[in-house]
Amino acid sequence: MGDVTEDPYRMAWRVAEPLHAMIYFVPEAPERYARFGLDGMDGYFASRGAAFGPVGPEIVTATFYNFNPDRVARALPAAWAKASPEQIGRARLEAAGAALTRGLGAETLAGPEVAEAAELARTAAEAATRLPQGRPLFAAHAALPWPREPHLVLFHAQTLLREFRGDGHVAALLSHGVGGLEAIVLHAASGKADGRFLRGTRGWSREQWAAAEDGLRRAGLLGEEGLTAEGATLRARIEECTDRMAEPAYRVLGPEGALRLGLLVRPLSRAIVKGGLLDPMGLVTPERPRNQLS
Repeated sequence: MGDVTEDPYRMAWRVAEPLHAMIYFVPEAPERYARFGLDGMDGYFASRGAAFGPVGPEIVTATFYNFNPDRVARALPAAWAKASPEQIGRARLEAAGAALTRGLGAETLAGPEVAEAAELARTAAEAATRLPQGRPLFAAHAALPWPREPHLVLFHAQTLLREFRGDGHVAALLSHGVGGLEAIVLHAASGKADGRFLRGTRGWSREQWAAAEDGLRRAGLLGEEGLTAEGATLRARIEECTDRMAEPAYRVLGPEGALRLGLLVRPLSRAIVKGGLLDPMGLVTPERPRNQLS
């Protein structure tokens, strides 16, 4: 899952990321949000934003960064009239447990490898809590209580590490003059993500997306075949900056500890990917067809 020369701290995050990212794709999550009368995307905004408490759309728009503010405003604060942040947070954790059990099996989750990985990831996440400045989404999640079961500790730890990195990524984008919509247009142009899916889930119209593409072409970052050399260089600089700002969380482990974490979670993440837990089609139900997702 990557070049052997990859920085061990980046590798530890990247290899473990499916253990968190699956919560945005598995059907267990929207099924539980639907019990409160929330559709998939409203449930997403409420569940990820619940750590802030019953906030309106402004802070979520600011910290999630690449979503259309109008789409966020359709979800919040209306969601809090249907369920409290505490209820939504519990539903999210319950969904994570159910999905991980389905994808990995109860025997694997009860094994020593998961327990060791959870301890390592928690050590890194708790080290990160000493550096909350400038990382609002991370800080909000860091204030949540830790679950007890090792697989949920691993999920929560990776959530914290992901938001720690994500806040740093937003800072990197801002420092390089890249707005939220422009960031996902460039991401799609890199070939690493589906533009239609990004545009639809982030709530941008075709016209807004096209206007952003035009602006990036004028800036010399986007060409007819995708990213220009300048655009690719800019993305590489932003990613390097993001890695640098995420590194402090992992230093407590040292390179050997980070490599050990990666070794432990690699088969888990592979099973998640192979099992389809990161497939957006997993969210498609008869009541919620594909065209509502992309």
